[in-house]
Amino acid sequence: MSPPATPADWPPLVYDDWADTQATLHLWTQVIGKIRMALSPPVNHWWHVTLYVTARGLSTSPMPVGGGRTLEIAFDFLDHQLRFDCSDGADERLPLKAQSVADFYNQVLAALARLGVSVHIWTTPCEVENPIPFERDETHASYDPAAAQRFWRVLVQADRVMKAFRSGFLGKASPVHFFWGGFDMAVTRFSGRPAPPHPGSPVLPASVSFEAYSQQESSCGFWPGAPGIPPMFYAYAYPEPAGFAAASVRPQAARWDKTLGEFVLPYDAVHRAADPDAAVLAFFQSTYDAAADLAGWPRAELERPAGQGAAR
Repeated sequence: MSPPATPADWPPLVYDDWADTQATLHLWTQVIGKIRMALSPPVNHWWHVTLYVTARGLSTSPMPVGGGRTLEIAFDFLDHQLRFDCSDGADERLPLKAQSVADFYNQVLAALARLGVSVHIWTTPCEVENPIPFERDETHASYDPAAAQRFWRVLVQADRVMKAFRSGFLGKASPVHFFWGGFDMAVTRFSGRPAPPHPGSPVLPASVSFEAYSQQESSCGFWPGAPGIPPMFYAYAYPEPAGFAAASVRPQAARWDKTLGEFVLPYDAVHRAADPDAAVLAFFQSTYDAAADLAGWPRAELERPAGQGAAR
């Protein structure tokens, strides 16, 4: 049995310390994420567009590119490379370094061309204010290798704990995955009931939110923050049941954020906790309990003790 995680495994993460790198990396992940969206067969709730945490960074997972070939594109935050690996053995490597989004985009297209992969994507970024098409973005051009690696190490811990939380659910649940639009990691549980049409928002149009929120859900995740908003774990329910915002949740540092419309647990409180894993799991479980109980989910049919697998 592996030893438990300690607070040292959860590195500090302060938004202002790497704001420029985060903004650039967000857009780089959108370039790669849009390639995955274009090449992958559609899956409900947009699950075919996400990236996944790996032992070295973030990956698309294998994508079909024709002729029986598959391609995987991965950010390697240990060697700071963008890796292209094809099932026929062909590969490409691009350095992750300070460069504009336009340069990154053009280098990615050139690498794909050398691999014989043709793909067309919409080059306007999603879920960001004042988007600049990738091929014209000379504004975002920062890359601090140490900061990018620190962010990935936080994702490794979040991914691990979120998978442990997911194991206690028998009903429909999403993978633990990274959404490049919002630049956040999420895992979602579903009650099995349809949800009313989601109205969308200024940065998330109804054409996207209608599919994303088509079923009643309880979702939780991690977000590295934005200007004026520190990194946090979050949890919400859609549709939000009456009384949800007033529910009692754990740990003590968790609270309801009226502006965001969800429960939040500051990452700094987790980083400083004596048992960070327990703090995050308590937050996920207590917010799910509130959502499921207030909405009358058939919990006896949907749950089992976390970590309890099927008999062999």
